[in-house]
Amino acid sequence: MQTMDEEFYSIIDNICTYDVRYYPEAYEFVMEALAFSQKKFKKSKHISGEELLAGIKALLLKKYGPMTLTVLKHWGIKATDDFGNIVYNLVENKVLAKDDHDQYESFKNAYDFDEVFNKAYRKELAKRLKTMRF
Repeated sequence: MQTMDEEFYSIIDNICTYDVRYYPEAYEFVMEALAFSQKKFKKSKHISGEELLAGIKALLLKKYGPMTLTVLKHWGIKATDDFGNIVYNLVENKVLAKDDHDQYESFKNAYDFDEVFNKAYRKELAKRLKTMRF
C-alpha cells in the first residue's frame, strides 16, 4: 500500500509526464503555499485563488527572498497564470478540490513578478537597511 507521500509524488510524476511546463518542485511548493495560506487566512479548508496567490507571494519572499525570480524561472513559472495551471492540474488529478466560486481567471495577471519579487523586495530591503546601525 502506498503512503500519502508516495501517492502524491506518483501523481505529480504523472502530471509532469503529460505537462512538461513545470518542475515537480513547483507542485510541492503550491501544496506548501496552500497550507501556509490556510494558516495565514485562518481557514481550515477551502481558500480562494486570490488568497492562495497572496500566500504564494508571501511564502516565496520568506523562503527565497532575492532568489525568488531565479527559483520561479527554474520551476518554469513566468506569471501568476502558471500557478493557476498548476492548481488546475492538481484539481484534475483529484489532489485538490474546487468549488463553484473557483475560476481559473482569478490566477490571470494577478501581479507582476518583476514588480513584486524584484522592485518591491529591493525597496523593502533599502527601507530596512536605513534603520540598521553599522
